[in-house]
Amino acid sequence: MGKGGNSEDVVAGKEEVGEENMAAWLLGIKTLKIQPFILPPLGPHDVKVRIKAVGICGSDVHHFNTMRCANFIVKKPMVIGHECAGIIEEVGSEVKNVGVGDRVALEPGISCNRCNLCKNGQYNLCREMKFFGSPPTNGSLANQVVHPSNLCFKLPDNVSLEEGAMCEPLSVGIHACRRAQVNPETNVLIMGSGPIGLVTMLAARAFGAPRIVLVDVDDQRLAIAKELGADDVIRVSTNIQDIDEEVAKLQTAMVSGVDVSFDCVGLNKTMATALNATRAGGKVCLVGLAQSEMTVPLTPAAAREVDIVGIFRYRNTWPLCLEFLRSGKIDVKPLITHRFSFSQKDIDEAFETSARGGNAIKVMFNL
Repeated sequence: MGKGGNSEDVVAGKEEVGEENMAAWLLGIKTLKIQPFILPPLGPHDVKVRIKAVGICGSDVHHFNTMRCANFIVKKPMVIGHECAGIIEEVGSEVKNVGVGDRVALEPGISCNRCNLCKNGQYNLCREMKFFGSPPTNGSLANQVVHPSNLCFKLPDNVSLEEGAMCEPLSVGIHACRRAQVNPETNVLIMGSGPIGLVTMLAARAFGAPRIVLVDVDDQRLAIAKELGADDVIRVSTNIQDIDEEVAKLQTAMVSGVDVSFDCVGLNKTMATALNATRAGGKVCLVGLAQSEMTVPLTPAAAREVDIVGIFRYRNTWPLCLEFLRSGKIDVKPLITHRFSFSQKDIDEAFETSARGGNAIKVMFNL
């Protein structure tokens, strides 16, 4: 059972103690309803958090539109959401790291802490991971959640609750940059200027990347990337026949060669472009997972010793995220383009807004 509680807990009534806790339940395709959500008992190492800010992720939109995201299928009612921050209202008897009244960002994945992957520090790959809003585990678009205290990180005084919620998508970019070993000598190409492409750009800059070029099919998204600090942006087509011509443009824009490419989309064309554009001895990091299978020019890339690395979510990123936000090395506030309240009308509108894309980068709920 995830700490958020079981899906069967859609019950008309009150929590055992205190006020009624409400949450946004995904009941079917494009069907969200605010309904009661009974929380599990507070364990000795748990905290109860009043959620104040929740962002909508691309995976939330997939669940909303299709009741699935990749191999994760929603088979019963589920509370949605996982990008969150809030204020601690109650602590378990053994909790030492946080206290009542603390503002915290929540890391949404609870690993088993027993398997070899967890013991080796690769807990994000744990097969028993219980992750907010990833079926069958309930999420955090709710008034309150119960969560392990070690996955709650105190916000610096100058970091807002909205910024705290943004630690989750930012963590994807941080983890990608760590995996690709981005440093002040790394010129970076990013395929895709959606929310994850943009946070990867912000993370790469914070890691010292001197030149960053973003690629997309959408002029509006590229304009936002330019405003947020991209050194150059290139509009490309969806036609795979255009790869050679576009690679030449990308390499010219980078000036001194592409050291690391991040594919934040995950399509045949974007991955093939990344592999062809990256210099010999460079790296390609696959971040986006749009296609479960791809046909890409792997042999030519291998002959140039282009390393390919993948990422899945993140690990041990929240402290660095918060330090980047505290110090001002990263500013995520411009990514938050739309804000909604926690009402039935606003929940429906917020998910429709996020699903449409366009000028919507990060859609945020304020509870």
